[in-house]
Amino acid sequence: MKFKIYILKITGIILMLFMLNSCEENNEEFGAIIAPSNIEITADIVGKDAANPNGDGSGMVHFTATADNTLSYKFVYEGTESTEVTGRKTYNFSSLGVNRYTITVIAYGTGGVSSSKTVQVDVLALYTAPDDLKTKLFGFDPNNATATISKTWRIKSESDKHFGLGPVGGTTFGEFFSAPANDKNGVGMYDDRITFKSDGTIEHATGGTIFGRNGLIDELAAFGGSGGAIDNADVLNYMFNDYVENWTLTAPQGIETLTLSGVGFIGYYVANHTYQIVDRQKDNELVLKITDGNNEFDWWFTLTSEEPQVGGTSYIFNNLVWEDDFLTNGTPDPTKWTYDIGTGTNGWGNNEVQYYTDRPENVVVDNGNLIITAQKEDFMGSAYTSARLKTQGLYNFKYGRVEVRAKLPGEAGTWPAIWMLGENFPVVGWPQTGEIDIMEQTGADKNTVLATCHWFDAARGAKADYGLTTSVANVASEFHTYTMEWTEEFITIYLDNVEYYKLANSAILPFNEDFFLLLNVAMGGTLGGAIDAGFSESTMEIDYVKIYQ
Repeated sequence: MKFKIYILKITGIILMLFMLNSCEENNEEFGAIIAPSNIEITADIVGKDAANPNGDGSGMVHFTATADNTLSYKFVYEGTESTEVTGRKTYNFSSLGVNRYTITVIAYGTGGVSSSKTVQVDVLALYTAPDDLKTKLFGFDPNNATATISKTWRIKSESDKHFGLGPVGGTTFGEFFSAPANDKNGVGMYDDRITFKSDGTIEHATGGTIFGRNGLIDELAAFGGSGGAIDNADVLNYMFNDYVENWTLTAPQGIETLTLSGVGFIGYYVANHTYQIVDRQKDNELVLKITDGNNEFDWWFTLTSEEPQVGGTSYIFNNLVWEDDFLTNGTPDPTKWTYDIGTGTNGWGNNEVQYYTDRPENVVVDNGNLIITAQKEDFMGSAYTSARLKTQGLYNFKYGRVEVRAKLPGEAGTWPAIWMLGENFPVVGWPQTGEIDIMEQTGADKNTVLATCHWFDAARGAKADYGLTTSVANVASEFHTYTMEWTEEFITIYLDNVEYYKLANSAILPFNEDFFLLLNVAMGGTLGGAIDAGFSESTMEIDYVKIYQ
């Protein structure tokens, strides 16, 4: 009997030593295991003031949780759990009238230990989404309100202004950046499909990968997300499976707002899930805006409920052979650009009044854009200065597609141009060399752009021209894409991927030799015309220049 007792004691000691050793190993892996403490929960009821103690009737409440020794937080409401690494969560309570809601926050520390705290808030909800908004979002039928119906949305990738960012509280789509058509191909954004259902749920088909903000998208690891390629502040093709969440509509401060529960997001993950509906006037389109989880930027999205059209604009040349995205601040890349300097002969042949320089006051790369600035100043005997860049001697080519995304000057008297001249210009002169004007704009009409070709007609012994115009809106406040495709058969010019100019090329025309590219803003002259007496300065901003063959 004693022998058995001794064996049991020895066994117990061995087990205790093993357990102590295991704890030491766990401590080495996780550090000291300390339960979270000092949990604090603040509830910011939107529109709450002395006259409205329960809010403005939108039902929206922003919760913020803090605690010591905490790695992440989980919010629990009516049995639904939502993990929020940042400790921030927005709820849209929709039960009409003033109602009391109970929210529990669980704070998690190392080793999985946790602490929790519960708060209650009294919130007023008066908002009922209008029928036209519900019809827009999920196909609501007021004559059959109980029917289960749905509508599927996607990022309108084929259009300019489908994804952008700007300052928090900004009112202009993509003030800092606005993606041109198909700019984010292959990053995990364009194959997403979000289906809004009348029962208040959304189904997000991710296609297996998503696109998001580095540092914010990391919180999806708790929900099975992983991988991806880091590209500066973005994470491309982060692996994340399809999911189902809930949606609600409210109108805080009178702004129609769409909120997605849990991990729900649209287009680009920014750790916030509350989207303002900025514009819903166009058929089958929604424009949304959201402030990211760092309160650093507003992100903009254009959605469509239509699938991409089969066909559309189809370019011949799609192999990118030369580009400048203007990513390095300062002087334009000297391996790609050189300059015309001075006033030229007879104002560059057009009675222009500016002096072209290569000074940073007139040409600089800043924040991802090439900026050409025309200024009123006394300089070298001229009353105005500007800049004219060219690829002459650095990059010449024959046939291909040129694509330039630009924002144009808006002041009277400015004459912006994106154009091309033949490489043999110094030998044969103009117009024998040939000229292709991809985009010009007069100084008097800022709602129209021109496309023109000039050459020498040997049969008549005179200059020949063929030009057409098209209307354009907001050229000074928004970027547009100006494209020219050039083959042996045709020169075709597009505005925002819509064709409006076509010239039949032939062997008797000079458009079958190498050409170089020019970018400039002239003042006055044959197309600039009268300059506004109050003019001080104006800019043309170039987001990128791409050449395909």
